[in-house]
Amino acid sequence: MNRRARVGVGAAVAVVAAAALLTSPGAALGWLAWLAGDPVRFGLALAVLSVARPLLGWPTTLLAVAAGAGYGLAGAPFALALVVCSSLPAYALAGRLAGEGRVAETAARFRRETGDVRAVTASRLFPLPSDVVSAAAGLAGVPLAPFLAGTAVGEVPWVLAGTLAGASLDSLAGGPPSLATVADPRLVVAAALVGALVVARPAYRLLAAGER
Repeated sequence: MNRRARVGVGAAVAVVAAAALLTSPGAALGWLAWLAGDPVRFGLALAVLSVARPLLGWPTTLLAVAAGAGYGLAGAPFALALVVCSSLPAYALAGRLAGEGRVAETAARFRRETGDVRAVTASRLFPLPSDVVSAAAGLAGVPLAPFLAGTAVGEVPWVLAGTLAGASLDSLAGGPPSLATVADPRLVVAAALVGALVVARPAYRLLAAGER
């Protein structure tokens, strides 16, 4: 990564950090609670929030929690669509900054061995920050269609957990539930195990080839 790219990344991180400090998920959900009586306005507000979320450094699960509180379990498909769309800014930015080097070469080899959709899906199943996974996919040069497909599949457990947590809230005005409430440890372990199994064989082949 050249000096100009490093400066760009540093500036982006500074903006995100400042925005996260000046705002809070609780305030956003309190604002959404005011709109919850109108399903159309509530949906439009959620769409706007999904666009702003990456700039604020908030977790994507917040979108699922809000959708669950506003629409119940029926809001899960809408929440999944919002999460997928909200992953695009980090992916696109990282893709523009991608270059050559050892990291890029290793990522390319991993992609060839696992396949793009499988690699993105497995990465999403691990309890990693969504934007980190999106940026990694962009840096690795994953094409858009496999990125969207892998994100949609891999985010399903987290979206369902967030939607269920939101549907159980009496009101959004009380703020978001804690991470421990949304992400049950059993779900985290199960999803991580599935993610590991998805890439176990190609990862083994990649390691074996590197030892030769």
